[in-house]
Amino acid sequence: MEGLLSRCRALPALTTCGRQLSGYVPHRFYHCGPERGKRLVLSRMFQPQNLREDQVLSPEGRSGDLSCKSQRLMLQVGLIHPASPGCYHLLPYTVRAIEKLERVIDQEMQAIGGQKVNMPSLSPAELWRATKRWDLMGKELLRLRDRHGKEYCLGPTHEEAITALVASQQTLSYKQLPFLLYQVTRKFRDEPRPRFGLLRGREFYMKDMYTFDSSPEAALETYGLVCGAYSSLFHRLGLQCVRVQADVGSIGGTTSHEFQLPAEVGEDRFAVCPGCGFSANTEMLHSSQTSCPACRGPLTESRGIEVGHTFYLGTKYSSIFSAQFTNADGKPCLAEMGCYGLGVTRILAAGIEVLSTEDSVRWPSLLAPYHVCLIPPKKGSREEAATELTGSLYDLITEAVPQLRGEVLLDDRTHLTIGNRLKDANKFGYPFVIIAGKRALEDPAHFEVRCQNTDKVVFLTREGVTEFLSQVQVV
Repeated sequence: MEGLLSRCRALPALTTCGRQLSGYVPHRFYHCGPERGKRLVLSRMFQPQNLREDQVLSPEGRSGDLSCKSQRLMLQVGLIHPASPGCYHLLPYTVRAIEKLERVIDQEMQAIGGQKVNMPSLSPAELWRATKRWDLMGKELLRLRDRHGKEYCLGPTHEEAITALVASQQTLSYKQLPFLLYQVTRKFRDEPRPRFGLLRGREFYMKDMYTFDSSPEAALETYGLVCGAYSSLFHRLGLQCVRVQADVGSIGGTTSHEFQLPAEVGEDRFAVCPGCGFSANTEMLHSSQTSCPACRGPLTESRGIEVGHTFYLGTKYSSIFSAQFTNADGKPCLAEMGCYGLGVTRILAAGIEVLSTEDSVRWPSLLAPYHVCLIPPKKGSREEAATELTGSLYDLITEAVPQLRGEVLLDDRTHLTIGNRLKDANKFGYPFVIIAGKRALEDPAHFEVRCQNTDKVVFLTREGVTEFLSQVQVV
């Protein structure tokens, strides 16, 4: 044991960006990007693949249960792996995509004054009993008891917890408001029939924001601000979401909107008026209503995936937990609240659902796990001499295009043909694929650059490649 400790003491210290240990293998993977001079190679990526559709099974073991495109593709290429019904292992590519999505969410939420918190997943039953939601939520709550008999649930949402937290701060002034507090955490819901992969599961990531204002007018202003940030988020992701009026459900309040992404597999139905822009979940309309309640024009109905939901709560929760502040006259007043959810894993899966082809993943803008895949020649081929050029191009890209450092992947499986690796690259959905083929042997060398999202193909020199890629946006 002492000898082991001595050897450990001799190792150089690790830096915050995950520098490698001295003398260790040259190919390592870091979410923050590799150390300079080290290349990210595909052969070292943990990515269990089932690239034949007939090999892909649902968590229940039946291939027929794969009823949507995103679930089938994400299982095929190794983005997720089933753990139990409604629960999935999120594998490296998916983790990278979710981390990027969280960064975009952080940018949008903090741009409007959001402050990030992190609340426990275990929520005491007494909080939920205070709002009567312990019984109202029914079997959807995943409940448990600790060894002392105390009851908890695994939180599907955190209105009770955040309101109790703010109420515990007894010296709040109106001058400190509004508070926009949010988190990105795992949520739990005992779905009776989990399906569609990450679109409807028992465990999922959600961004939930809770706002506290000094008046109804200020709260509605904040409501509009958050809705605007949601619209900006979906625009940046290239997702054409529709904001529709919605029912407040078990969360409560007086005003609610959903952000729906039109999709054939969507479990919601919403109606839009092309004339005046009215839009609502069909649950808000009479069963036989076909005309717009605002202008009497015809309504167009669509299916959608709910990827966001907003609520103006008023004092529903603040009155129960006495979440108060002192107004300008020195009197205690109840805070006006709102709550705002984004389904993080659902946004990713929904984006893949609507953007992908039947046999290839396509990612929402900014969220591709790796933006560039380099394919060198096959070993033993006539183009093998260009292999070294591919490696030097990798190094040039990561040096000349700083935002792509850690975003370039080298497909070093040179025992496979270029065609087979290109087929895999297309299925994985890298936005840009660069191939060292026959024209890489020209003087100067030209590389085939494929833009997967547009099917555009161009041949560029080394310098042309870096100039082309310098326009790529990443988060």
